[in-house]
Amino acid sequence: MNGLLDFFKVVSDEMRLRILILLSKEELCGCEICAILNLPQPKVSQHLAKLRNLGFVQDTRQGKWVFYSLRIEDPVMKMILETIAGNTQQYPNLSQDIRRLAKLNHAGCQGEINE
Repeated sequence: MNGLLDFFKVVSDEMRLRILILLSKEELCGCEICAILNLPQPKVSQHLAKLRNLGFVQDTRQGKWVFYSLRIEDPVMKMILETIAGNTQQYPNLSQDIRRLAKLNHAGCQGEINE
């Protein structure tokens, strides 16, 4: 039950929910998440650390970059995220994030958005 309560605490924070929705689409480098959300690296790192500490994301180092991926095994939590991710058009910030993700230039992991 504690895992479910932690999940709802996490998704009640807008930035953490936005990060989870992005990671439900694909693995991303921290700098790419910063570019999509238009937030400074320290702020994104704090959110990612919280998500990682609770076991909702995992990180993988590749050289000087850290890549994050979703790590949610619970079927109820997965269904909730999939439902939100499938209906982002109803939520302006999530919809914008998904559009920015689609325009992301992954080359060299600079986190550049091709606008």
